[in-house]
Amino acid sequence: MQFEERVTISPGVRGGKPCIRGTRITVYDILEYLAGGMTEDQILNDFPSLTREDIRASLAFAAVRERRLAAGPVK
Repeated sequence: MQFEERVTISPGVRGGKPCIRGTRITVYDILEYLAGGMTEDQILNDFPSLTREDIRASLAFAAVRERRLAAGPVK
């Protein structure tokens, strides 16, 4: 999954948090909904501007960020 096509970071949108392109919905929002027990279908019903690919891009973005954190700083 190439999350870069769907996840953008703009300083003037939601304080520079990673958002789904063309929306003000953050990756964090989507992850929080999933962690809270919402299904993909429930999220898509509540936010018709999102797609399944957007949800998967959020997961891919979080996985890459976690991998970078786990690896620690580059020396």
